[in-house]
Amino acid sequence: MSPRCSCTDRSTPGAYGEEMEYLRALVPGGRVQAVGGVDEQPYFGDPTEVVAAVARFAEAVRSEEAQFDRVLATVMFTDIVESSARAAQMGDRKWGEVVSRHHSIVRSLLARYRGNEVDTAGDGFFATFDGPARAVRCAEAIVDTVRDLGLEVRAGIHTGEVETIEGKVGGIAVNIGARVAAKAGPSEVLVSQTVKDLVAGSGLAFEAAGEHELKGIPERWRLFRVVGQG
Repeated sequence: MSPRCSCTDRSTPGAYGEEMEYLRALVPGGRVQAVGGVDEQPYFGDPTEVVAAVARFAEAVRSEEAQFDRVLATVMFTDIVESSARAAQMGDRKWGEVVSRHHSIVRSLLARYRGNEVDTAGDGFFATFDGPARAVRCAEAIVDTVRDLGLEVRAGIHTGEVETIEGKVGGIAVNIGARVAAKAGPSEVLVSQTVKDLVAGSGLAFEAAGEHELKGIPERWRLFRVVGQG
């Protein structure tokens, strides 16, 4: 019986080894795997074993490509403190004008600190940065600037690997950033331990804000409050 072959594993002994290695070289990342059978053509007879091998190879490629879509990024979340109460107090029209000015300020500061706006939900922003120090300084600038509108903003920042799926940013690092922001108080910027460690030597100053459980995130997390910048 002649072996049937599928380009999915490492090597094939015997007379067909050279041919299979040649075919493997034509497929980027290809592999060669020998399969049983009575004909040298894999598509004759029962193709089940060949199809299964090809499917495993394709799935491995898809899984590997998914890893390429993971990048290291700093995520920042902000939102206006007690926005519902302020909206009820001011009325829809006036509150809408204030929120519009708030959005303009945040977007101008994101541009200044090279942040990328990912999403805006109501009065909150989700942005990413390629450097944690810029994210912290941007958050501090937002907190300070929106005070002129009579607003207080809270912010949370974390650095980790994020997934990019169809232009959207997701993953556990994003969830952590959102949970850190939820722990912040009015006009407060909280960061994770990761961010604090990464910005050592940047001139930013922090004080411990305790250990916290972050909803849906394993273990307890040490958070730090931004208290100044050089």
